[in-house]
Order: sequence, then C-alpha cells, then structure tokens
Amino acid sequence: MIKNLLLALAAMTLGATAFAQVEPAVKESGKAVAESTKEAGHKVKAATESEPNKSIDKSKAQVHKAKAHAHKHQAKKAADATVH
Repeated sequence: MIKNLLLALAAMTLGATAFAQVEPAVKESGKAVAESTKEAGHKVKAATESEPNKSIDKSKAQVHKAKAHAHKHQAKKAADATVH
C-alpha cells in the first residue's frame, strides 16, 4: 500500500516537473503566433490604404515580424532546454 502511494507521488512529481519545463516553450510559441497574426493584419490593412497610413502599417508589420522572430527563438531555446 505504501509502495503504491510512493509510486503515485513520484509519478505526479515527474509530471509536474515535465509540465514546468514545457510551459515556457508553449507560452513563447503562442506569443509568436499572436505577433505573426498581428503582422498579417497590418499587411492586409496596408494593402488597402493610401500614404501615409500605408507606410505606418508596413512599419508596424515589420515590428510584429521582428517580435515574432524573437519569440520563436525563445520558444526554440526553451524547447531545447527541456530535451537536454
């Protein structure tokens, strides 16, 4: 009986540890997707507008692209850290 309890406790501890390691990668991936979506929205908006709003939306799209790239990089680092 005690052996089963200890095994269950060990399994729960390992599961929580694994989730804690995966969570940062999932969060960063979600942020990257959100930034990519914002980038696409600004590109579409820029396509339908005239100057100077067109330039503003293109600039905003570039900022979101850079942020998405940074989040993707952080997600990859976090994923690599969980594997190793």
